[in-house]
Amino acid sequence: MQVKHLIEENSLLCHFVSEMRDINIQRDAMRFRRNVERAGEIMAYEVSKKLHYDFHDVQTPLGIASCAEVSDQVVIATILRAGLTLHQGFLNYFDRAENAFVSAYRKYKDRLNFDIFIEYIASPSLQGKTLLLVDPMLATGSSMELAYRALLTKGTPQAVHLVSIISSQQAVDTLCKAFPEDNVTLWVAAIDPELNDHAYIVPGLGDAGDLAYGEKL
Repeated sequence: MQVKHLIEENSLLCHFVSEMRDINIQRDAMRFRRNVERAGEIMAYEVSKKLHYDFHDVQTPLGIASCAEVSDQVVIATILRAGLTLHQGFLNYFDRAENAFVSAYRKYKDRLNFDIFIEYIASPSLQGKTLLLVDPMLATGSSMELAYRALLTKGTPQAVHLVSIISSQQAVDTLCKAFPEDNVTLWVAAIDPELNDHAYIVPGLGDAGDLAYGEKL
């Protein structure tokens, strides 16, 4: 698996990630959602550089132009609920993409230990298509891995792009071991060094789902 660490090179993505992390700015849920969406748009642009293109002639008012269009059959998948806003950022750019949704949640055994459960999946066929699986936070990497395994019940994609805004180094290492295949790429804006006792990313930004959509019981 290839790993693309995007904020190693400065861009507007750095600015949006900074605002998402800022405890004062992130209190504005609408602004937080928009920053996640804008990060998704930038990351969608970066991913688009690795897709396949066909050329065709387009009639302009003054002549014929040879233009490139994405030839991949793209499916954007996300993990509910935190991934919805990032998903929308990708859909803004891949506006003809098909869509898939997976529900994954932590079930705690005690205060510090938990398992990941998948309880819902809605997806088109993935056979031979290009899968973009997007989730804003990768803490342990377990949710991303299990969601992908669940999606494989809908067919085998020809290429896979895993996308996250902030990941722990542990999650990057876990996913690299889980997906050694050459056709899998992990795109991450920022890689943070550690997890705390509750498996939250440090420094991270908190709970992306709660910041976007309100606290849950």
